[in-house]
Amino acid sequence: MSMSDEVGGRVRQMRRKAEELKQAADRVSDPEESRRLKEKARRLQEQSEQESTMGSGDIYPME
Repeated sequence: MSMSDEVGGRVRQMRRKAEELKQAADRVSDPEESRRLKEKARRLQEQSEQESTMGSGDIYPME
């Protein structure tokens, strides 16, 4: 498996987990828990974008 395949797989997995967290946030009745899950999903999405950019060989982060 190439490095780009490995990074791509990890990025897809992180994005899938972020989507699951967003869906879970929509299902919970506690507003604080919903906020916490959405924040966790947002951070995971940002991390996946950073890894995707780094995996593509772009050394400059998106602004």
